[in-house]
Amino acid sequence: MHFTGVLIGVSAFLCIGLFHPLVIKAEYYWGVKCWWLFLLAGVGCIVGSLFIADTLLSTFLGVFGFSSLWSIIELFKQRKRVEKGWFPRNPNKKS
Repeated sequence: MHFTGVLIGVSAFLCIGLFHPLVIKAEYYWGVKCWWLFLLAGVGCIVGSLFIADTLLSTFLGVFGFSSLWSIIELFKQRKRVEKGWFPRNPNKKS
């Protein structure tokens, strides 16, 4: 039996599960001005995945990198969700 596909699926599931609360917390504490951190992490992981020969690690870095890039979009959407009142606004953060 080969478990490569299952491990890739689990890693993708965990990455998506990690980035969902990470985007919410990032917008709450820093707003959208931290988008460049997601960009650096995404590009770094994608470039790193190109140079790693191990299939699982390369795939994991690629999934992590593209999840990070997608989080930039979600960060700006999260700001709109906060404006609509769907998520709490940080009272200590200047609008």
